[in-house]
Amino acid sequence: MKKPQIDPVVARNKKAAHDYQLGESWEAGIVLQGMEVKALRAGRASPVGGFAMVENREIWLHGVHIPQYSQARWFNDGSRRKRKLLLHRAQIDKIERKVNESGLTIVPLTLYFKDGRAKVEIALGRGKKTWDKRHALAEREATREVERAVSRRLKGRPD
Repeated sequence: MKKPQIDPVVARNKKAAHDYQLGESWEAGIVLQGMEVKALRAGRASPVGGFAMVENREIWLHGVHIPQYSQARWFNDGSRRKRKLLLHRAQIDKIERKVNESGLTIVPLTLYFKDGRAKVEIALGRGKKTWDKRHALAEREATREVERAVSRRLKGRPD
C-alpha cells in the first residue's frame, strides 16, 4: 500500500520577499541535532528573522526558530542556536564572494524535506528601504483593484 503524500514544506519565510530583493538561490542540507528533526516533521519551525553567515569557509544559519520537541525526554538544544549548512565548496566560495563584494545578505526562504533529509533554500538578498516596501504594497493593491474591476465587468456589474 502506498503511503499518503505529505507536504514536504515545513515552513516558508513569506516576509523575505517583502524585506529583501531576492536574487540567486541554493538548496542546502542542514545539520540538526537530537529531536530537531522530529520537531521539523511536526511542522513547528519559523525561518522568519533568520540569516546565514560565512564563517571559516563554512555557512552557518542563525536565528531560525526550531522549538523544542515536546515529547523529547532530556536532549533538547537551544531553539535558536546556529546550525551548519551543507553546500559544495565551489558554491560556498561563490556565495562568500558575492556577499563580500555586493554587501548582500543570505536569507533562508523555506525549510522542507527532500528524500527524508532536511533541506533549507537560501537566497542572496539586498535589503529594501521603507519606501521600496510601500511602493511594492501600492503596486500590489493597484493590480488587485484592476483585477476586481475586470472581474466585475465580465460578470456584467457596472460598479
